Amino acid sequence: MGKIEPDVRVAFFGTGQFANRTHIPNLMKIDGVDIVAICDINPKALQFTTEQFGISKTYHDAYQLLDQEEFDVLYSVVPAFARTDVEAMAASKGIHIFSEKPQAIKMETAQHIDEAIQEAGVLSTVGFRERYRPLFQQARQLLQDKEIIHAQFNSFGGLPSRQLDQENIDWHSDFERGGYSAFDWGGHAVDYIRFMTGLDIIRAQAFYHHPDDYSKPLSCAFHFSSSSGATINLSFISASNGQPKDNPWFQIFFEQGYLSIYGYERIEMNQEIVYTTEAFDPWFKQDQTFIEAVRSNDGNRILNDYHDGLFSLAPILAGWESSRCNGKCIDIPSFMAT
Repeated sequence: MGKIEPDVRVAFFGTGQFANRTHIPNLMKIDGVDIVAICDINPKALQFTTEQFGISKTYHDAYQLLDQEEFDVLYSVVPAFARTDVEAMAASKGIHIFSEKPQAIKMETAQHIDEAIQEAGVLSTVGFRERYRPLFQQARQLLQDKEIIHAQFNSFGGLPSRQLDQENIDWHSDFERGGYSAFDWGGHAVDYIRFMTGLDIIRAQAFYHHPDDYSKPLSCAFHFSSSSGATINLSFISASNGQPKDNPWFQIFFEQGYLSIYGYERIEMNQEIVYTTEAFDPWFKQDQTFIEAVRSNDGNRILNDYHDGLFSLAPILAGWESSRCNGKCIDIPSFMAT
């Protein structure tokens, strides 16, 4: 049997850790996929990826990539602050879009990309990979007939450094570009709560506690309300290297009970273990699902598209804006319409 000729051509916009550790290795495991080119403004990142994976076509300019290369899928794996109109231009050329989350740091940028995707009719998805994990799918099934009252997510981390070296600060630690962990894991938490519960978030409020002598906030809290009246809370606390013992990531309260999710390990309902997990790679499953959708031109198995991702992005961006305005409550539909 001869070698399978590539039928899905992929280009990468961004060659950081997500691309190198997950998406590129995953795609190389899938028959019929050819990574035709990579693009990054960082020469060292490009060189590392080239040497690591033997990808010879490289670009520093994404517009040049779009102009000179023919491909079917753009993997956009650049930081949110670097998103402009590259994805929109790609979509207008008939290129399918895989967008790592967060999609953007400005709602209007994400809306512009979404409009281009909708107009072109191309397939799209956002990197909310955990929707593919059986753990969250099982939680969704367990909650489908429940009347949700409240959902909460808690994340704990070590005390950050007191040293403020602004010259060497990376974008993850820059409030204006990365929003700290609440912008990263917060997007995941909102999306998985939406996925599990079906709640539609309509108002947002957030607060950060960031003493001047620490490099990162010590805590932040996001508060949301939904169209059903159910409330949602996300807490991010950086206080010590130790964490509360056996503390659940997610707790979802409903009439007559509650469901708890402990890491990627198990689900408990009313203190009874109802589901335990086995080894699973959601990164590969999402990549595989998207490539097969492109190959068959059938997006029915994609668990989220770019448009749906806006409804997980907007509550975080609105909360981020709220924290700049002393906790002002922000209306999500109005925020998305601006």
